[in-house]
Amino acid sequence: MDFLTLEQSVWEMLQAETRPILLYGMGDGADKILAQFDVRGICASGVFASDEFVRGHSFHGFRVLRLSEAIEQFGEDIVIVIAFASQRPEVLEKMYALDAKYTVYAPDVPVVPGPVFDKSFVREHADEMQAAFDLLADEQSRRVFLDTVRFKLSGKLQYLRDSETDKDEVFQMVLRPTREEHFADLGAYTGDTIRELLHYTNGAFASVTALEPDRRSFRKLSAYAETLGGNVRCEQAGAWSCDTVLHFSDQAGRQSRVSKQGKETQMRALDSVLDGAPCTYLKMDVEGAEYEALAGAAQTIRTYRPKLNLAAYHRSADFFALPLAVHALCKDYRLYLRHHPYVPAWDTNLYAVYP
Repeated sequence: MDFLTLEQSVWEMLQAETRPILLYGMGDGADKILAQFDVRGICASGVFASDEFVRGHSFHGFRVLRLSEAIEQFGEDIVIVIAFASQRPEVLEKMYALDAKYTVYAPDVPVVPGPVFDKSFVREHADEMQAAFDLLADEQSRRVFLDTVRFKLSGKLQYLRDSETDKDEVFQMVLRPTREEHFADLGAYTGDTIRELLHYTNGAFASVTALEPDRRSFRKLSAYAETLGGNVRCEQAGAWSCDTVLHFSDQAGRQSRVSKQGKETQMRALDSVLDGAPCTYLKMDVEGAEYEALAGAAQTIRTYRPKLNLAAYHRSADFFALPLAVHALCKDYRLYLRHHPYVPAWDTNLYAVYP
């Protein structure tokens, strides 16, 4: 399949624009998009934010405007570039309302520093993309895959909306968790995905093993774990290919990850943590360290064939490289790709089940 024929490049479309280009949002995503603008010779005309975030401040030398102020200054014929991420329904509705009225793009920039998904990236990885596409187990997975390519190339919101499903579908039709799960939660945050699993098992579980490196999130995770009773083990550590100590940017949330600078943090391989104990359901959302975490869980995966729930959106290649990595570990897994409501293509996850 020629993936390059699926859509135009958002970067090329923005390079050709003669209308004012306005960034909607501030922060890390906007920083990354403006960095790409600099590299690609794209000029932003201004920045606006939701009314409740406008306080007369500036961002990258632009005074942050309300949308009404931006329209008063630049007119209605503008291009809006969404430069932040959200899954909140009320925020998504604002984005979709803008998309219905204006030319709107949400350029894809990776959560973890690395190459951007553009035409040159697709050319370089076309064979891997085709191999991953051919492994997918159902039509919805193939649709998500192609719409992910279309979105990452074009930045058009319609492709995220066209292929999204809610969590009920994948939990009830694919994962089908039972009341006897031995759950390993890598990147447990404050316990949100433990809550998610227990929602589908009516609160029942056999055991929970949770790793979370961020100290603030770990405190909240530990407090929640104390309410569960039963066989629960929480460890303040990151998931990795081996037991080691690495520097970790301990900032809470999506900015917490392995880095060249930061606090020295214990990292653990799941195989070492479990030491042969069973695992029937394995979740990984480890901010770009999924490949290392998979390597550190290889023996557990080969022995127990747990259901897998892997974040597949931190790096540009994740949605096709992670299926290939799981297939290399266990060729009998059935592989499913799902995108849950989010802009940009975050909460795109790889699910794998053993027949």
